[in-house]
Amino acid sequence: MKTQAMSICLWFDDQAEQAANYYLSIFRNGSLGKISRYGKEGFEFHKKPEGTAMVVEFTLNDMQFMALNGGPKFNFNESISVVVNCDTQEEIDHYWNNLTLEGEEGPCGWLKDKFGLSWQIVPSILARYMSDPDSTKVQRVTAAFLKMKKFDIKELKRAYESVG
Repeated sequence: MKTQAMSICLWFDDQAEQAANYYLSIFRNGSLGKISRYGKEGFEFHKKPEGTAMVVEFTLNDMQFMALNGGPKFNFNESISVVVNCDTQEEIDHYWNNLTLEGEEGPCGWLKDKFGLSWQIVPSILARYMSDPDSTKVQRVTAAFLKMKKFDIKELKRAYESVG
């Protein structure tokens, strides 16, 4: 795996390897990279059994991630989310249905997976709709998506194209 100039590091207590494999089972375009493991050295600090994954590198849709087993000190919250732009309703349904298993749905395309990581599953067309110079169209699309949890492309298109 070629190293990007930047990547995302996700902090887990002890679920880094499990999380990477979970995400790889959902994203069709993904790969597992290097895994570094804790040794005996530093046990008094990290408290991880020898052989436990320390850092797991993986790629999802050409974006590099690192999953770190750093202990229970930090938890995910909504201030950070991973945005997945989808061209079709089938893609939205696939990511939404899989990532909400044991997780929770949120408003306007947001969800939390079973690890507590926030995701935004967004139709690619939404950026064009929301930047349209016709503010009436933008308002109709906004009114439509504010009522949604999982985005519905047909409903957004209907709101965008409706007259009056």
